[in-house]
Amino acid sequence: MNKRAQIISTGSYLPEKVITNHDLAKIMDTSDEWITERSGIRTRHQAADGETTSDLAMQAGAAALGNAGLTANDIDLIVVATTTPDLTFPATAALVQQKLGMSGGASFDMQAVCSGFVYGLSVVSAMIENGTARRALLIGAETMTRLLDWQDRGTAVLFGDGAGAVIVGGVTGAQDDRQVLGSYLRSDGNLWEILHVDGGPSTNGLTGHLRMAGREVYRHAVGNISDAINSLLQQTGYTIDDIDWFVPHQANRRIIDGVARKIGLPPEKTIITIDRHANTSAASIPLALHAAVEAGQIKAGDMVMTEAMGGGLTWGANLIRW
Repeated sequence: MNKRAQIISTGSYLPEKVITNHDLAKIMDTSDEWITERSGIRTRHQAADGETTSDLAMQAGAAALGNAGLTANDIDLIVVATTTPDLTFPATAALVQQKLGMSGGASFDMQAVCSGFVYGLSVVSAMIENGTARRALLIGAETMTRLLDWQDRGTAVLFGDGAGAVIVGGVTGAQDDRQVLGSYLRSDGNLWEILHVDGGPSTNGLTGHLRMAGREVYRHAVGNISDAINSLLQQTGYTIDDIDWFVPHQANRRIIDGVARKIGLPPEKTIITIDRHANTSAASIPLALHAAVEAGQIKAGDMVMTEAMGGGLTWGANLIRW
Protein backbone atom coordinates (compact mmCIF):
# COMPACT_ATOMS: atom_id res chain seq x y z
CA MET A 1 0.00 0.00 0.00
CA ASN A 2 1.32 3.45 -0.89
CA LYS A 3 2.71 5.53 1.95
CA ARG A 4 1.72 9.21 2.25
CA ALA A 5 3.69 12.01 3.89
CA GLN A 6 1.54 13.75 6.51
CA ILE A 7 2.35 16.74 8.73
CA ILE A 8 1.90 15.58 12.31
CA SER A 9 2.78 18.67 14.35
CA THR A 10 4.39 22.10 14.34
CA GLY A 11 6.67 24.06 16.66
CA SER A 12 8.48 27.38 16.77
CA TYR A 13 11.04 29.43 18.63
CA LEU A 14 11.74 33.15 18.60
CA PRO A 15 14.68 34.80 20.37
CA GLU A 16 13.81 36.91 23.39
CA LYS A 17 15.16 40.21 22.05
CA VAL A 18 12.66 42.25 20.01
CA ILE A 19 13.76 45.17 17.81
CA THR A 20 11.10 47.70 16.82
CA ASN A 21 11.13 50.06 13.87
CA HIS A 22 11.61 52.89 16.35
CA ASP A 23 14.78 51.15 17.60
CA LEU A 24 16.14 51.05 14.07
CA ALA A 25 15.30 54.72 13.53
CA LYS A 26 17.78 55.52 16.28
CA ILE A 27 20.72 53.97 14.40
CA MET A 28 19.91 54.69 10.73
CA ASP A 29 18.05 57.11 8.49
CA THR A 30 14.60 55.52 8.63
CA SER A 31 11.29 55.70 10.46
CA ASP A 32 8.48 53.45 11.60
CA GLU A 33 6.23 54.90 8.88
CA TRP A 34 8.82 54.35 6.12
CA ILE A 35 9.42 50.69 7.07
CA THR A 36 5.77 49.82 7.67
CA GLU A 37 4.56 51.40 4.44
CA ARG A 38 7.15 49.62 2.29
CA SER A 39 7.23 46.21 3.96
CA GLY A 40 4.46 45.76 6.54
CA ILE A 41 7.08 45.05 9.23
CA ARG A 42 6.80 46.54 12.72
CA THR A 43 9.03 44.32 14.86
CA ARG A 44 11.58 41.53 14.48
CA HIS A 45 13.49 39.20 16.83
CA GLN A 46 17.27 39.04 17.16
CA ALA A 47 19.32 36.13 18.48
CA ALA A 48 21.34 36.85 21.62
CA ASP A 49 25.12 36.90 21.61
CA GLY A 50 26.26 33.29 21.54
CA GLU A 51 22.83 32.03 20.43
CA THR A 52 23.31 30.08 17.20
CA THR A 53 21.07 28.87 14.41
CA SER A 54 21.27 25.33 15.79
CA ASP A 55 20.11 26.63 19.18
CA LEU A 56 17.03 28.19 17.59
CA ALA A 57 16.43 25.07 15.50
CA MET A 58 16.75 22.78 18.51
CA GLN A 59 14.16 24.77 20.45
CA ALA A 60 11.67 24.73 17.54
CA GLY A 61 12.29 21.04 16.96
CA ALA A 62 11.82 20.21 20.65
CA ALA A 63 8.52 22.14 20.60
CA ALA A 64 7.29 20.17 17.56
CA LEU A 65 8.29 16.89 19.23
CA GLY A 66 6.47 17.88 22.41
CA ASN A 67 3.34 18.86 20.51
CA ALA A 68 3.37 15.46 18.79
CA GLY A 69 4.03 13.53 22.01
CA LEU A 70 7.28 12.17 20.54
CA THR A 71 10.92 12.02 21.58
CA ALA A 72 14.01 12.61 19.45
CA ASN A 73 14.51 8.88 19.06
CA ASP A 74 11.10 8.58 17.40
CA ILE A 75 12.65 10.53 14.50
CA ASP A 76 14.97 9.01 11.91
CA LEU A 77 15.63 12.10 9.79
CA ILE A 78 16.42 15.74 10.58
CA VAL A 79 16.59 18.31 7.80
CA VAL A 80 17.40 21.94 8.59
CA ALA A 81 16.64 24.54 5.93
CA THR A 82 19.03 27.43 6.57
CA THR A 83 21.30 29.92 4.87
CA THR A 84 22.97 30.91 8.16
CA PRO A 85 24.65 27.69 9.41
CA ASP A 86 26.59 27.60 12.65
CA LEU A 87 29.70 26.39 10.82
CA THR A 88 30.88 25.77 7.27
CA PHE A 89 30.62 22.13 8.31
CA PRO A 90 29.25 19.98 9.83
CA ALA A 91 25.65 20.58 8.82
CA THR A 92 23.54 22.51 11.30
CA ALA A 93 21.18 19.52 11.26
CA ALA A 94 23.93 17.34 12.75
CA LEU A 95 24.35 19.82 15.61
CA VAL A 96 20.58 19.79 16.18
CA GLN A 97 20.69 16.00 16.20
CA GLN A 98 23.32 16.14 18.95
CA LYS A 99 21.49 18.82 20.96
CA LEU A 100 18.21 16.89 20.84
CA GLY A 101 19.97 13.72 21.97
CA MET A 102 18.92 11.76 18.90
CA SER A 103 20.79 8.51 18.30
CA GLY A 104 20.84 6.98 14.85
CA GLY A 105 19.02 8.23 11.79
CA ALA A 106 20.31 10.81 9.32
CA SER A 107 20.64 14.57 9.13
CA PHE A 108 21.52 17.17 6.52
CA ASP A 109 20.96 20.83 5.63
CA MET A 110 18.87 22.27 2.79
CA GLN A 111 20.20 25.47 1.19
CA ALA A 112 17.68 27.27 -0.99
CA VAL A 113 17.65 30.51 1.06
CA CYS A 114 14.07 31.77 1.56
CA SER A 115 12.70 28.82 -0.44
CA GLY A 116 14.47 26.34 1.85
CA PHE A 117 11.39 25.13 3.69
CA VAL A 118 9.41 24.65 0.45
CA TYR A 119 12.30 22.67 -1.05
CA GLY A 120 12.81 20.81 2.22
CA LEU A 121 9.18 19.70 2.48
CA SER A 122 9.34 18.35 -1.07
CA VAL A 123 12.51 16.35 -0.32
CA VAL A 124 11.36 15.07 3.09
CA SER A 125 7.97 14.02 1.70
CA ALA A 126 9.62 12.08 -1.12
CA MET A 127 11.98 10.33 1.31
CA ILE A 128 9.05 9.26 3.47
CA GLU A 129 6.98 8.13 0.52
CA ASN A 130 9.83 6.01 -0.88
CA GLY A 131 10.62 4.46 2.50
CA THR A 132 14.00 6.13 3.10
CA ALA A 133 12.65 7.71 6.30
CA ARG A 134 9.80 6.81 8.62
CA ARG A 135 9.36 10.09 10.48
CA ALA A 136 11.20 13.37 9.81
CA LEU A 137 11.81 16.62 11.63
CA LEU A 138 11.98 19.48 9.14
CA ILE A 139 13.17 22.80 10.57
CA GLY A 140 13.58 26.22 9.01
CA ALA A 141 16.02 28.21 11.16
CA GLU A 142 17.87 31.46 10.54
CA THR A 143 19.99 34.11 12.23
CA MET A 144 19.63 36.54 9.34
CA THR A 145 20.56 39.59 11.42
CA ARG A 146 24.16 38.32 11.36
CA LEU A 147 24.29 38.86 7.59
CA LEU A 148 23.02 42.43 7.63
CA ASP A 149 24.87 45.63 6.80
CA TRP A 150 23.35 47.94 9.40
CA GLN A 151 24.21 50.96 7.26
CA ASP A 152 21.99 49.69 4.42
CA ARG A 153 18.44 50.64 5.35
CA GLY A 154 17.10 48.93 2.25
CA THR A 155 17.94 45.49 3.70
CA ALA A 156 18.68 45.92 7.41
CA VAL A 157 15.08 46.77 8.27
CA LEU A 158 13.62 43.69 6.55
CA PHE A 159 15.07 40.67 8.35
CA GLY A 160 14.84 38.88 11.66
CA ASP A 161 15.84 35.66 13.42
CA GLY A 162 13.74 32.64 14.35
CA ALA A 163 12.96 28.98 13.75
CA GLY A 164 9.90 26.93 12.89
CA ALA A 165 9.50 23.18 12.60
CA VAL A 166 7.16 20.47 11.40
CA ILE A 167 7.19 16.73 11.94
CA VAL A 168 6.31 14.74 8.85
CA GLY A 169 5.34 11.10 9.20
CA GLY A 170 4.43 8.27 6.87
CA VAL A 171 0.86 6.98 6.93
CA THR A 172 -0.96 4.26 5.02
CA GLY A 173 -4.61 3.37 4.66
CA ALA A 174 -7.64 5.23 3.42
CA GLN A 175 -8.92 6.62 6.72
CA ASP A 176 -8.19 10.22 5.65
CA ASP A 177 -6.48 12.12 2.87
CA ARG A 178 -4.28 14.37 5.02
CA GLN A 179 -0.95 14.57 3.22
CA VAL A 180 1.53 16.67 1.28
CA LEU A 181 -0.27 16.60 -2.05
CA GLY A 182 2.49 18.01 -4.21
CA SER A 183 5.31 20.49 -4.67
CA TYR A 184 6.54 22.72 -7.46
CA LEU A 185 10.21 23.82 -7.46
CA ARG A 186 12.14 26.09 -9.80
CA SER A 187 15.32 28.18 -9.93
CA ASP A 188 17.16 30.56 -12.26
CA GLY A 189 20.85 30.99 -11.53
CA ASN A 190 21.09 33.76 -14.12
CA LEU A 191 19.43 36.06 -11.58
CA TRP A 192 21.68 35.33 -8.59
CA GLU A 193 23.12 38.85 -8.41
CA ILE A 194 19.82 40.55 -7.52
CA LEU A 195 19.72 38.75 -4.15
CA HIS A 196 22.92 37.37 -2.66
CA VAL A 197 25.51 37.57 0.12
CA ASP A 198 28.85 39.05 -0.93
CA GLY A 199 31.04 36.52 0.87
CA GLY A 200 31.85 32.84 1.13
CA PRO A 201 34.60 30.29 1.87
CA SER A 202 35.76 29.86 -1.74
CA THR A 203 35.47 33.51 -2.82
CA ASN A 204 36.86 35.82 -0.15
CA GLY A 205 36.76 33.70 3.01
CA LEU A 206 34.32 36.11 4.64
CA THR A 207 30.76 35.75 5.89
CA GLY A 208 29.71 38.77 3.83
CA HIS A 209 26.58 40.92 3.88
CA LEU A 210 23.19 40.50 2.27
CA ARG A 211 22.76 42.51 -0.93
CA MET A 212 19.46 42.98 -2.72
CA ALA A 213 18.08 44.85 -5.72
CA GLY A 214 14.65 45.38 -4.20
CA ARG A 215 12.70 46.47 -7.27
CA GLU A 216 14.04 43.59 -9.35
CA VAL A 217 13.27 41.08 -6.61
CA TYR A 218 9.70 42.36 -6.34
CA ARG A 219 9.20 42.18 -10.11
CA HIS A 220 10.33 38.57 -10.34
CA ALA A 221 8.69 37.49 -7.07
CA VAL A 222 5.08 38.24 -7.95
CA GLY A 223 5.27 36.64 -11.38
CA ASN A 224 7.33 33.58 -10.43
CA ILE A 225 5.35 32.77 -7.30
CA SER A 226 1.99 33.16 -9.05
CA ASP A 227 3.16 30.86 -11.84
CA ALA A 228 4.36 28.28 -9.29
CA ILE A 229 1.01 28.25 -7.48
CA ASN A 230 -1.02 27.98 -10.68
CA SER A 231 1.26 25.24 -12.01
CA LEU A 232 0.97 23.26 -8.79
CA LEU A 233 -2.81 23.55 -8.78
CA GLN A 234 -2.93 22.34 -12.37
CA GLN A 235 -0.51 19.51 -11.54
CA THR A 236 -2.63 18.29 -8.61
CA GLY A 237 -6.06 18.90 -10.13
CA TYR A 238 -7.24 21.54 -7.66
CA THR A 239 -8.34 25.16 -8.13
CA ILE A 240 -7.75 28.37 -6.21
CA ASP A 241 -11.23 27.99 -4.69
CA ASP A 242 -10.12 24.77 -2.99
CA ILE A 243 -7.50 26.61 -0.91
CA ASP A 244 -8.53 27.28 2.69
CA TRP A 245 -5.30 28.97 3.79
CA PHE A 246 -2.46 30.67 1.93
CA VAL A 247 0.80 30.63 3.93
CA PRO A 248 3.34 32.66 1.96
CA HIS A 249 6.98 33.32 2.70
CA GLN A 250 6.88 36.46 4.82
CA ALA A 251 9.25 38.60 2.75
CA ASN A 252 7.29 41.77 2.12
CA ARG A 253 3.62 42.61 2.59
CA ARG A 254 3.49 44.18 -0.87
CA ILE A 255 4.70 40.93 -2.46
CA ILE A 256 2.23 38.85 -0.43
CA ASP A 257 -0.69 41.08 -1.40
CA GLY A 258 0.44 41.25 -5.02
CA VAL A 259 0.56 37.47 -5.35
CA ALA A 260 -2.83 37.02 -3.65
CA ARG A 261 -4.42 39.52 -6.05
CA LYS A 262 -2.82 37.91 -9.10
CA ILE A 263 -4.03 34.39 -8.25
CA GLY A 264 -7.47 35.64 -7.17
CA LEU A 265 -7.25 34.62 -3.51
CA PRO A 266 -9.39 36.53 -0.96
CA PRO A 267 -7.20 38.40 1.57
CA GLU A 268 -8.93 36.79 4.55
CA LYS A 269 -7.40 33.43 3.57
CA THR A 270 -3.80 34.71 3.88
CA ILE A 271 -1.74 34.08 7.03
CA ILE A 272 0.33 37.15 7.90
CA THR A 273 3.15 37.20 10.47
CA ILE A 274 5.59 39.56 8.76
CA ASP A 275 4.42 42.46 10.92
CA ARG A 276 5.92 40.86 14.05
CA HIS A 277 8.57 38.46 12.67
CA ALA A 278 9.93 40.31 9.60
CA ASN A 279 11.63 38.17 6.94
CA THR A 280 13.15 35.12 8.63
CA SER A 281 14.08 33.46 5.33
CA ALA A 282 13.64 29.65 5.51
CA ALA A 283 12.03 29.97 8.96
CA SER A 284 9.17 32.20 7.86
CA ILE A 285 6.74 29.58 6.50
CA PRO A 286 7.03 27.12 9.43
CA LEU A 287 6.78 30.03 11.88
CA ALA A 288 3.60 31.18 10.15
CA LEU A 289 2.21 27.63 10.00
CA HIS A 290 2.73 27.18 13.74
CA ALA A 291 1.20 30.58 14.52
CA ALA A 292 -1.88 29.73 12.42
CA VAL A 293 -2.29 26.30 14.03
CA GLU A 294 -1.92 27.77 17.53
CA ALA A 295 -4.48 30.47 16.71
CA GLY A 296 -7.00 27.84 15.63
CA GLN A 297 -7.01 28.98 12.01
CA ILE A 298 -5.48 25.96 10.26
CA LYS A 299 -7.34 22.79 11.22
CA ALA A 300 -7.18 19.13 10.22
CA GLY A 301 -8.51 18.64 6.71
CA ASP A 302 -7.86 22.21 5.55
CA MET A 303 -6.16 22.78 2.21
CA VAL A 304 -2.98 24.83 2.71
CA MET A 305 -0.83 26.41 0.00
CA THR A 306 2.68 27.60 0.83
CA GLU A 307 5.00 29.57 -1.44
CA ALA A 308 8.42 31.22 -1.37
CA MET A 309 11.07 32.89 -3.50
CA GLY A 310 14.65 33.42 -2.42
CA GLY A 311 18.22 33.91 -3.53
CA GLY A 312 19.35 31.76 -6.40
CA LEU A 313 16.83 32.74 -7.57
CA THR A 314 14.82 29.85 -6.18
CA TRP A 315 11.07 29.63 -5.88
CA GLY A 316 8.29 27.12 -5.40
CA ALA A 317 5.13 26.03 -3.61
CA ASN A 318 3.68 23.14 -1.60
CA LEU A 319 0.06 22.01 -1.46
CA ILE A 320 -0.91 20.30 1.79
CA ARG A 321 -4.08 18.62 3.04
CA TRP A 322 -3.53 19.45 6.71
